[in-house]
Amino acid sequence: MNVRAIAAKVLNQVVEKGQSLSQALPAIQQELTPKDKALVQMLCYGVLRTLPRLDFFCRSLMKKPLTGKQRDLHFLILVGMYQLLYTRIPSHAAVGETVNGAKALKKPALKGMINGVLRSFLREQEALIEQADQQPALLYCHPSWLVKRLQAAYGEEKAAEIMTENNQQAPMWLRVNARFNDREQYLALLTEQDKQAEGTDNNDNALCLESACDVYQLPGFEQGWVSVQDGAAQLAAHYLEAQPNELILDACSAPGGKTVHTLELQPELKQMVAVDFDEKRLLRVQENLDRLNLQATVIHGDASKPDEWWSGEQFDRILCDAPCSATGVIRRHPDIRWLRRDSDINELVSLQQDILQALWKKLKPGGVLLYATCSILPDENDLQVERFLASTSDASLIPLSSKISDTVCQRQILPNEQKMDGFYYAKLQKAL
Repeated sequence: MNVRAIAAKVLNQVVEKGQSLSQALPAIQQELTPKDKALVQMLCYGVLRTLPRLDFFCRSLMKKPLTGKQRDLHFLILVGMYQLLYTRIPSHAAVGETVNGAKALKKPALKGMINGVLRSFLREQEALIEQADQQPALLYCHPSWLVKRLQAAYGEEKAAEIMTENNQQAPMWLRVNARFNDREQYLALLTEQDKQAEGTDNNDNALCLESACDVYQLPGFEQGWVSVQDGAAQLAAHYLEAQPNELILDACSAPGGKTVHTLELQPELKQMVAVDFDEKRLLRVQENLDRLNLQATVIHGDASKPDEWWSGEQFDRILCDAPCSATGVIRRHPDIRWLRRDSDINELVSLQQDILQALWKKLKPGGVLLYATCSILPDENDLQVERFLASTSDASLIPLSSKISDTVCQRQILPNEQKMDGFYYAKLQKAL
């Protein structure tokens, strides 16, 4: 099948039908050659990163928008425009292959229309780009509601930096399993395979690859020597600081990266409990445990209603990796900005409050709760923690790490800070 047509179908599934890219893309890539698989991925990620600009160009060049059963052709045109603007594919090849995509989508009669729009774009693109750059939502390719929230939180200049970073491709981070190799030993194994990587401060397990690769090309991946996990997400297990013989809860645990990392760092736990509301994603938790030969109690349950799934003793430590807007990982998941709505934020904030209050009751006196999100919006992060502290008399902030000399109790990581994703952490202790 025509690769451009495949990309258009995936984009239609994501933008029009609300399916996540991480679901829609793998489902259609299975039957493709490695070369075509890579091209489809590049086109889908690229169009989603630049969607409002491409939409604007398309609307400007057409008298009537494509709707209904012709909507897939709209995304085919966007695929064509993306190639012309942002790739090294020769313009004649980009136009020709995109036009042929209409036949693959069973609409050959509209090949002429697609050809005309793309040819017009080639002639008029400079003027159209100048017009688009006058509007922040089109300049930075973020929905207006998110532009406003970021500007309110960080100011216009910093918000512009954040949105620019969101439009870059995220690097591939590795978490070295200390049970097999330390970071320097694993770096040497990568070097033997001509793979370049660098470490980061305050995380002895993390390596950031210079160029992404297939996970099965990584030394010892199938044996559990290494896992793929962003550097910011890796900090969770370090900040949690689990101790021997403790009972630990990882709430909202799927896909399990933080669960297994905690077990890697502290193999002498009394018990690790991993709970998640999404039963399908829980399968990933078990897959990670199996690959790494680790043990945990995996439970399907709602973190806001722990009485429904836990009747045991209170936990020594809880990792509350709360459901959030995921605005810190947009560069890794560009569809997030188009699947989220402004109204979602208040709903998420309310859910986070419910989860925090419910889990706090399951924490031992003197116990520690690490609150984490992959959001960069204050309502979900420091303001959320402020609200919790104001309403919870036996809760106090404590330093994130006992191994670092500073006394930081909260940390907001912004996208591409030390090449990491956007993340937030706060560490709370329950009074004795």
